Amino acid sequence: MAQIFNFKFQSNNNNTETNNNSKEVAKAPIVMTEIIFINLRELIYNICGIFFTDSKKYLLEGRVQNRITALKLNSFQEYIDLIKSINGREELNNLFDAITINETYFFRAENQFEVFEKQLIPEIIKAKKTSKIVNIWSSACSSGEEPYTLAIIIKERLKHIYKDITFNIYATDISQQIIDQAKTGLYREYSIRNIPKELLTKYFTKVGTNYQISDEIKGMVTFKLLNLYDTVSMRKMINFDLIFCCNVLIYFDMASKQRVVKQLYSSLNPNAFLFIGYSESLHGISKEFKLVHYPKVMVYQKEVKLLSN
Repeated sequence: MAQIFNFKFQSNNNNTETNNNSKEVAKAPIVMTEIIFINLRELIYNICGIFFTDSKKYLLEGRVQNRITALKLNSFQEYIDLIKSINGREELNNLFDAITINETYFFRAENQFEVFEKQLIPEIIKAKKTSKIVNIWSSACSSGEEPYTLAIIIKERLKHIYKDITFNIYATDISQQIIDQAKTGLYREYSIRNIPKELLTKYFTKVGTNYQISDEIKGMVTFKLLNLYDTVSMRKMINFDLIFCCNVLIYFDMASKQRVVKQLYSSLNPNAFLFIGYSESLHGISKEFKLVHYPKVMVYQKEVKLLSN
């Protein structure tokens, strides 16, 4: 017993010495000061309109801390300097990925897609007098599940009805990394879990543990990098019959929301439609849209003001 006791006692001493040495080597944690928080918050806001309130300081600190660790930087200021530099474009993509949520999956907004198919598309096509083109825009497409869902619905349920109509689907996101991922059309089981079995079999191929969408569906979507807060780029996005901008406005303060929604209004054709997230609203943001109610779904329609004589 004495030998065992002495061994344990010696072992504890060794652990203590090791722990002490580790403490001597370990770096002190990097802290985001109030000034750094304000500077970084303003930088992000000016670039993309996303605003972090004081109560979300911990969230921004944690996510940027991960980027600092990955880049082996020594401070938040070094990170800010990198973002501001001419070499900061790639890291901006990583930052956008870190501060936004790209959680999505196929057929996520089932009620919206049903209204899109059965109500809005027939109405849009009926209202067209000469044009045989329907332009649809997924304005924050993330990894592509939303625009590819639209493509599947069009291919499977609409194209045979409207044979002379050309459906154009455009998909944009603020992150080049996520756009590149969307273009591959390769998805994990989480993303495809809501797809009806017959559509999964028809339009996807199992590749290991992943699922590859068909080239036919991939070819129906045009992907592009776009910052919704970039006025110059947004002015080029015109003549859309329907825009999906779901779960985007939640990242903006009121001024940013008004700016982005005004641009989306300009992007739409007269009497065209705008989908936003179920928990979002244009109340207090814009009076230029008419709220249209469908079962379990609300859609905003662009109202065109008539000029008075």
